[in-house]
Amino acid sequence: EGKFKLSEAEELEMDAQEKAWADGANDRLAAAHRETRNQLLIDSDWTQMPDGPLADEVKTSWATYRTELRNLPTNENWPSLEDADWPTKPS
Repeated sequence: EGKFKLSEAEELEMDAQEKAWADGANDRLAAAHRETRNQLLIDSDWTQMPDGPLADEVKTSWATYRTELRNLPTNENWPSLEDADWPTKPS
């Protein structure tokens, strides 16, 4: 049926590869979250321009949001963030 048996050495190598992949799961998740966070920061850069159209109060709320984005890696759930762990974008 197209199946074949792996040698003991091949089994051990396969197990090692699977463990290495599993061990890197948090690193891959953290990298994905950093990418998302960095894009959100880029998308909100305009809110901090000195000659921008926002009132000071609104500009401050955006600055707080951006600080919360930067602090995400210190969240107790990092990198297994839930939706509630992400800051809410100001309106």
